[in-house]
Amino acid sequence: MNVRVTPTHRLAGAVEVPGDKSISHRAALVGALAEGRTEITGFLEGEDCQNTLKAVRALGASVTRKSPGHYLVDGAGLMGLAEPEDVIDCGNSGTTARLLLGVLAGQPFWSMLTGDDSLRRRPMGRVAEPLRRMGATVVGRDGGARLPLAVRGTRPLKALHFSSPVASAQVKTALLLAGLWADGPVTVEEPALSRDHTERMLASFGARLAAAPGRVSITPGGRLTGQPVAVPGDISSAAFFLVAGAMLPEAQITMKNVGVNPTRTGVLDALNRMGARITQEPEGIGGAAEPAADLSVSAAALRGTDIGGELIPRLIDEIPVLAVAACVAQGVTRIRDAAELRVKESDRIATIAAQLERMGAEISEQPDGLEIRGGRRLRGAVVQSGGDHRMAMALIVAGLAAEGATVVEDTACIATSFPGFLPALNGLAGGACAVEQP
Repeated sequence: MNVRVTPTHRLAGAVEVPGDKSISHRAALVGALAEGRTEITGFLEGEDCQNTLKAVRALGASVTRKSPGHYLVDGAGLMGLAEPEDVIDCGNSGTTARLLLGVLAGQPFWSMLTGDDSLRRRPMGRVAEPLRRMGATVVGRDGGARLPLAVRGTRPLKALHFSSPVASAQVKTALLLAGLWADGPVTVEEPALSRDHTERMLASFGARLAAAPGRVSITPGGRLTGQPVAVPGDISSAAFFLVAGAMLPEAQITMKNVGVNPTRTGVLDALNRMGARITQEPEGIGGAAEPAADLSVSAAALRGTDIGGELIPRLIDEIPVLAVAACVAQGVTRIRDAAELRVKESDRIATIAAQLERMGAEISEQPDGLEIRGGRRLRGAVVQSGGDHRMAMALIVAGLAAEGATVVEDTACIATSFPGFLPALNGLAGGACAVEQP
């Protein structure tokens, strides 16, 4: 599916972004491990999170859909998961695969995980290696570092003190989940703070967690009890509207009930540095202690900035669309310390550089980021998402600010995280995006 984007100066109105993808994954998994019922509202019904629901069903949890975004998960308990009858297909979801590895490490049976072409190319070794140190068997392609992977868990797993070389919420979560079946504490240290949705959720369900700056520990023996989880809107999805609203001259957009967990709000910090006009109206605390707010953005004169260091883990998924903002900002924007982008659904550093260059951007690819000389208007072009949902949406936003029409190819992948993106954007832009068949 291709999308033809007509440039516009005006975006106006209110929009609801879908439920947070990271929180939705974790609510399904922790609910499956808990005793009793977990009622989830605001669950993201994108393809990635649906794959997590399929996985927990395959492992013996009961999942009931009550209405859009409203699910009941009747957990199997920590000792109640069952050997799956078939291979678990994680689709395109790296979160599903990596978090499941942590759960399966503590199960006394064999399981096999696979995924689509893209996911089978993505590295799993950073999760598999510490799980092997805990006593799990993980074997598969590339020395057990790429899907398909077969996992034979054990109980109890060994206690572990792990110093992660990168700030990765997926590594941290997998090890904390595995720690539920360990014979002693499991501690994860990180060089910078990664998103903490897992810690918040496990604690609210009754796990024995202790956190300090740069480290978190779980002590086995806690009982997980099903809880209500209200999933706020995904700030990674809101980022596309935040950037569009900041860079288009006649824009005024409000996004309702967006998650503003401090470990995820780096995009707000970066845009504020660039001169964006963004306001927050607090909405309070949802289930699993996740803060939310209404965000409003209006047009502003953007300027270049430096983005790196400890800010990167707090905005890693938003860098493609921040690169779009940098193209129209006056001055130079430098993005560094973001080599992790090269092992996402696509090599996002190479892809965004190549595609924005097609649109006339002055952008250079760096080993761990980008340098962008902004201040010139983009021009319409035919560009390619590479099957990456965040690339597709970022390039559509770029097309709104370009001179002449832009065609973004291969956009069906948007359903991975934001199935209603095009209708939502057209509601603000008066139909600027039209679907074309390839």
